[in-house]
Amino acid sequence: MSPRPPSVLIPLPDRDFDTTESSIAWRAFVDAGIEVTFATETGRVAACDQRLLRPGFFNWFPAGPDALDAYRAMSSSPAFRSPITYRDIDPADFDAVHLGGGHAQGMRQYLDSAVLRERVLGFHRQNKTIGAICHGSLIPARTIDPRAGASIIEGHRFTTLTRPIEKFAFRSTWFRVGRRYRTYWKYTETEVGQAVGPSGTIERGETRFGRFGYSLTHDEPMVVEDGHFLSARYPLDAPRYAEAFVRRLVDDRATATP
Repeated sequence: MSPRPPSVLIPLPDRDFDTTESSIAWRAFVDAGIEVTFATETGRVAACDQRLLRPGFFNWFPAGPDALDAYRAMSSSPAFRSPITYRDIDPADFDAVHLGGGHAQGMRQYLDSAVLRERVLGFHRQNKTIGAICHGSLIPARTIDPRAGASIIEGHRFTTLTRPIEKFAFRSTWFRVGRRYRTYWKYTETEVGQAVGPSGTIERGETRFGRFGYSLTHDEPMVVEDGHFLSARYPLDAPRYAEAFVRRLVDDRATATP
């Protein structure tokens, strides 16, 4: 009997998740033969942030062509159309969990879920890979291990949506879309930084601002790996993050196979 392929859980909110951070990872997983299961709070089929699907005056940072192609394929896949519920997640059934991000207010259903944090704690206690991009990093940051009395990422090297990038996105779009790019009043980096604590580190990579503001094309993609945690900042990092995630799962499976 051949061993089962690696498996990844992708939890999502009902709406407003980031197109790129979910679909680019999904595409890499599927191409590598990794089984993917989706989960939403009540088992409803999720939908990405619709403003990311096309450019426009109110759609300031749309997803790129590769992400759009991947999203169309992902959203029509049988796994995506048949999600399990957060409560039905059993970490023992999976090798890893991927926690993507997003900015719009529908993300709060997912980011604020106590049930999802409880399941992520299960992944942590089983020493399974926990990957997070952008606002997705708030879930492990908010996941408290009662045994330690602290966040599961305390003392770790981690990255997340950095304050300069979040501030730029908000200030450059507030007159078009209001608080869309401030999901919470507290900056994401601030909350994740508090979770890693003084013994941990938040890595920012390089963020370059020119005369006319911030340009995504000038940044170098970055992924941070520390223990069983994998983190990235925002959509630019998604391809490199997905590549690192797949490598970890394939290497872990090869090591575990006698």
